[in-house]
Amino acid sequence: MRDWNWFIITADLDHVSKKRLAVSDPHFQSVAVTSYTRNDHRRVLSWISYARSAFVAAMQQPRPDVVFASSPHILAPVAGWAVARLRRARFVLEIRDLWPESMVSTGHVRAGSPTHRALRGLERWLYRRADRIVIVAHGWHSYFASLGLDDKLEWVSNSAEPADFVPRPDLHRPLRDRIPVTGRLIVYAGAHGPANGLDELLDAAATLPEHTFALIGDGIEKERLLDRVRTEGLRNVHFLNPIPKSELAAILGGADIGVHILADVPVFRLGASPNKVYDYLAAGLAVVTNCPDEPQEIVRGCDAGAAVEPGELSAGLSKIVGLDDSALIAMGDRGRRYIEKNRSRTVMAARLQRMLDDLSADGPPRGWHRPADESGSPPGDIPGGDRL
Repeated sequence: MRDWNWFIITADLDHVSKKRLAVSDPHFQSVAVTSYTRNDHRRVLSWISYARSAFVAAMQQPRPDVVFASSPHILAPVAGWAVARLRRARFVLEIRDLWPESMVSTGHVRAGSPTHRALRGLERWLYRRADRIVIVAHGWHSYFASLGLDDKLEWVSNSAEPADFVPRPDLHRPLRDRIPVTGRLIVYAGAHGPANGLDELLDAAATLPEHTFALIGDGIEKERLLDRVRTEGLRNVHFLNPIPKSELAAILGGADIGVHILADVPVFRLGASPNKVYDYLAAGLAVVTNCPDEPQEIVRGCDAGAAVEPGELSAGLSKIVGLDDSALIAMGDRGRRYIEKNRSRTVMAARLQRMLDDLSADGPPRGWHRPADESGSPPGDIPGGDRL
């Protein structure tokens, strides 16, 4: 394996807290971006500001061997491609959302509209120019295969490191000390947006009033959800502000059940690689998910909770809260072992390292085919879960 020198260019703004980020690590550079509060033209302007600033910052660095451009939004890879082209470097495109299908499914763009056609054209343009395409979800393979891109694909999942989720009561304030708890403590940690489908979680809370629900995070739907809780008198539901990742171990470790939930939209049925599922499992929690495909396969495959269809979250939670402590602990132990073996950052970093080493070696940058001795499925993954 090669030793890599690496440099990451990131935005200087946390769009949730609205705080500007100060970066002191020499491997990172933060660049100025504009702010936004809603999914309107100001969000697109923020994307443009990042792409412009990141391009300028990257061009001031020594010439890279590889430019790795991720797609939290579709304009970041455009900047990455431009740098790679001008600096004669290899271009890796990481897909974290299926653009523009995710925008169509969540109602932000109308299918067949001029905006949709333009974004789809940009999507295909980027795919053709990438030397490798890294996907985070197994289920997306069929989508890319339909575009004739099989030979460029590499699967590198989102991940979590179980060692990071060992509770430290001496350093962190446990969740049970922050809110009143009766019955089981059920936690959701993540974004509060339209794509997260949190009304279904509140429906479940209404049917299980003897148990406690903690929702940690922020998003454009949070105020509406708070209003609903107040209107319906859901006293077993508690909202907490976003918590730094460094403190999340004590938060998750003090709960009984972790909930992963998404709205029932077509793009999620193509595949998903949810950080929340991996965090919950790494923390040793039983998990309930309503997301089809990969999240369900993981939870069922390692017997670490309940996997239900969209609209059936209440039924899944009702089944799990009725288990005794030993059963929940056993589920958590199985989930943690699965993550450690198959979806830890250590495992996924090694997978990414192999891909980057292959890409930077002598040989043509395009038309690459996977070595004959390396299968496309993740090492030791669950039966029936292999998609690559």
